Amino acid sequence: MSRTPKAFMSYVNLDDQHENGLITQFREHLSRAVRMQTGEAFEIFQDRKDIAWGQQWQERINGSLDATTFLLPIITPAFFRSDACREELERFLKREEELRRGDLILPVYYVSCPVLSDKAKRERDKLAQIIVARQYADWRELRFEDFASSQCRRAFAKLAEQLMEALERSEAEAARAESVRKADAAKETPPPQQAKKDGKETASSANTFQSKGGDQNIAQGSNAISTQNNYYYASPLQNAKPQHAAAIKTEPPTVVVDAWHRGDYATITEALKAVKAGTRILVRPGLYIEGIVIDKTVEIIGDGERSEIVIQASGKETVLFKADNGRIFNLTICQAAVKRCITVDITQGRLELEDCDISSQGSTCVVISGSANSLLRRNLIHDGVNGVLVGYGGQGTLEENEIFANEGSGVVIMPSSNATLRCNCISQNRDWGIFVWDKGGGIFEDNDLRGNTKGALAIAPDSEALVQRTGNIE
Repeated sequence: MSRTPKAFMSYVNLDDQHENGLITQFREHLSRAVRMQTGEAFEIFQDRKDIAWGQQWQERINGSLDATTFLLPIITPAFFRSDACREELERFLKREEELRRGDLILPVYYVSCPVLSDKAKRERDKLAQIIVARQYADWRELRFEDFASSQCRRAFAKLAEQLMEALERSEAEAARAESVRKADAAKETPPPQQAKKDGKETASSANTFQSKGGDQNIAQGSNAISTQNNYYYASPLQNAKPQHAAAIKTEPPTVVVDAWHRGDYATITEALKAVKAGTRILVRPGLYIEGIVIDKTVEIIGDGERSEIVIQASGKETVLFKADNGRIFNLTICQAAVKRCITVDITQGRLELEDCDISSQGSTCVVISGSANSLLRRNLIHDGVNGVLVGYGGQGTLEENEIFANEGSGVVIMPSSNATLRCNCISQNRDWGIFVWDKGGGIFEDNDLRGNTKGALAIAPDSEALVQRTGNIE
């Protein structure tokens, strides 16, 4: 699954703080509701988390908004006073106009707004007029209900259906546009002019050249894509001013790892040594017996069924991460050694570890330490000494993971370390669900902590842990 979001939630951060994170919960529940009905992940970009990744916030929002399918504005009085929210709405309205669509903005009316209910005020605000004219989801009363209640669940399901219908229209329109584009390209692409010279064929134009990889895509902004098979002419943008060239968006360079020697490399280690930072490494099904060291910014993505793409090490870390940024997605990662060898050891930077199956026969499954501040989402983490250990100054965010059947605790937070846990199922561990040492810290929200041998939580008196909305605890 791509991390490109399918929706962007536009809201005022202070509103979420006032609601003790309920707007964030709204996003999470809606994302899960769509996934329940489609069977596929539905990413909703929310700047509250992503700003902390260390990127410039405006650049991050701009890039995500350009790649987004839908806009979900959370309508409150503060929304209309926020320059950022108004700009996001105006940009997306322009996007709709360019695409000739009228269903890509799905407002959520969260708090009553005088600018919407008062006709005189509404007539002075063009954006308010547009919101009123749209079909919106009315959550002004539902926001006071438990989001797990049957009433809210039905409302989430209904909103998910609206998103699915609009998504189907988007995909149909994209398929139609792609067919038209290919037909136009076939008509307009000039055949390569070739001449024979000294018994050898050469291109007749010095401006024409062939790419080694076959098709070449050049993208300008968020719309213009020009594709020609094998031969293409140098784009005028190559001679454009720097500010124009900065608008070009390209896919990352990609290599394939195949254990059967049918890709670019036979092992992940070989690929990591050869590629440059920014590369995407696709890993095909197979057993890769190696411990990999990630010391540059790359993506490593399983290309197939997760259970059939296995990285296994014995006697050293299966994954040692020591880069500034990186992502690992859709892999089975296991440690076969019975001695203390960590499965995934994150020692610095920001690693996004998503949708993986992580286990260990002799040590902790995942360790986040040092200067690391990492994101673990939707992983299975099991059968280790501990599930996740955050220690030695490390920080992490854990969301929607299943952490179970570990010999010790599901999650351990050591002194001077901090973690945020949301919507995880931490169960069947033989010690505690969550164990926080003295001077450890964390925020725990909506976690299912039932079924651990010693209990749900063990929090030292001198810790800085905060339990908000306990979820299911025994």
